[in-house]
Amino acid sequence: MASVRSRLPSWLRGLAEDTPRRARLTVLAGPTAVGKGTVSADVRARYPDVWLSVSATTRPPRPGEIDGVHYHFLDADQFSQMVSDGELLEWAVVHGRNSYGTPRGPVEDRLAVGRPALLEIDLQGARQVRQTMPEAQFVFLAPPSWEELVRRLEGRGTEDAEERERRLVTAQVELAAAAEFDHTIINDDVRRATDELVALMGCTPS
Repeated sequence: MASVRSRLPSWLRGLAEDTPRRARLTVLAGPTAVGKGTVSADVRARYPDVWLSVSATTRPPRPGEIDGVHYHFLDADQFSQMVSDGELLEWAVVHGRNSYGTPRGPVEDRLAVGRPALLEIDLQGARQVRQTMPEAQFVFLAPPSWEELVRRLEGRGTEDAEERERRLVTAQVELAAAAEFDHTIINDDVRRATDELVALMGCTPS
């Protein structure tokens, strides 16, 4: 049986071919310190065709982080206003302290023009996106082992002992949620994990 497109008049087939297809959003999530930010940075550096959503957060910048590049750094009132105005695709309070969220408009704009889009968020946010965009692709980034995850968190040196313990408790819960995702990538090598991720997005690894 001929396809729907092949049965269209030639002029209409041309219009259909010229119209950008709406891309599929890929959501990357995983436990704290697994290296989501490192993999995302590698995607940004080596795959310029992939658009990365920039999340909003109320936490202060870490050394080297740039507002508008790594995150949109907001105060609590600014963040609350975005929530009230319906400007966030998802949002959550993470580790009982800071709020994180995804601005809705930029994501929808990129998908509408057919550009590959990647959203790096936490588990709570991924579950919210599944409710609002069930057609998205969900990828879980996992550590090679629990011991390696602990080592990475301690080696990061950005949290005190109390905060590290809180994050490790959360990480145990997050790891148990891997089965909720469409794919799991083991982050034992950043470049390999990045290539596997973009291949799932339909991009050709470089």
